[in-house]
Amino acid sequence: MEAGPTTAPDTGTRPGTELDTAVPETAPARTDGEDPAPPTASRRRRPLRTAGLVVLAIAVVAAAGAASAGVLGGDGSGTDVSAPDAPPGTTEVKRTTLTRSETVDGTLGHGDVTAVQAPSGPQGGGGVVTWVPADGDVIKRGDAVYRVAEQEVPLLYGSIPLYRQMQDGTEGADVRMLEKNLAALGYTGFTVDDEYTADTADAVREWQDDLGREETGTVRPGDAVIADGARRVADVKAMPGAPLSGAVLTWTGTERVVSVDLEAQYEDLVHKGTKATVTLPDDSTVQAEVTEIGTPTTGQDDASGGGSGGGGSGGSDKATLPVELKVADQKKLGSYQAAAVDVSLKAETRENVLVVPINALVARQGGGYAVDVVGPDGTPRRTPVEVGMFADSMVEITGKGIKDGTVVGVPK
Repeated sequence: MEAGPTTAPDTGTRPGTELDTAVPETAPARTDGEDPAPPTASRRRRPLRTAGLVVLAIAVVAAAGAASAGVLGGDGSGTDVSAPDAPPGTTEVKRTTLTRSETVDGTLGHGDVTAVQAPSGPQGGGGVVTWVPADGDVIKRGDAVYRVAEQEVPLLYGSIPLYRQMQDGTEGADVRMLEKNLAALGYTGFTVDDEYTADTADAVREWQDDLGREETGTVRPGDAVIADGARRVADVKAMPGAPLSGAVLTWTGTERVVSVDLEAQYEDLVHKGTKATVTLPDDSTVQAEVTEIGTPTTGQDDASGGGSGGGGSGGSDKATLPVELKVADQKKLGSYQAAAVDVSLKAETRENVLVVPINALVARQGGGYAVDVVGPDGTPRRTPVEVGMFADSMVEITGKGIKDGTVVGVPK
């Protein structure tokens, strides 16, 4: 990605929250005869927030300006030349693992919200709602999702909605799903398979009796609600005494997750399994992992040509990529149920590379970069280097004579 402006963008930080430090992209290789592009921070609009790096970028840009004015010396020939003065400070080249990360805005919550719809059609629906759960209640397999005419409508686990009447002789994957749930709830006397038999009907009658329903031995659409696991009630829509119709309630998963709307142009930063560090409002941290990556949304700015029409919110209308991260240690989230968080994504790692502080770089006349290698007698020698990845105020370098332990000059 090309380097952006060196002015700091709107960080969008919350009061009391320190700025996170992003790092610049890898500088492009030098082309003879061209001025180098100084290694600056990539300016990322929200939710990517760049902070602190501007200072480092300015240092290198200033060096580039000095070089062009002849202050730094060098003939642009690509050979070593003597540095004009001894550096004010020194440091050693180190061999290490360099990790580039990006800090983005995230939201702690319970994930996607979905609605529980009242059944419709001739085989389901109708009646009056007589009970609903409370916001925040956790509903597990066999628990009532709501009641109609004082008859419980329970939750069953699975992925196939009840779309038809099941009775003795019915076959299919939905039958197997029903029988798995009956077995998990403690009902016996039947074989879990794709066939709804008389034994299955007997177990269903027992189940219906426990629910206070008519013991028909058949299961119709609307007799249960299907979800892939336990659910947490987000918002109750229907009230007791109201006709059963539309959305009864909305719910989410029970585990807290972190959601990020990442600008689509930065989708190369994440893949399933990408590790991340989440910073909570109290500045404590917890580890997370990318588990879901959605489809980029189409930004309104792109569709409208990015004009200055009223009501626009700038970068908030850009295309974004929904990313969800799982937090394995839920206890470390404390009592937070919903909160704005910072997410540091480990975007790239380079192992066994030689690095120096960014401020050890010197811009060369004619393009490229160098470091001042300090000899045993304290005499510096300007040595050309190729730069690689930038991260954590360090930069990867390679060059003739550059090795682990080489002493180079830096500002004090």
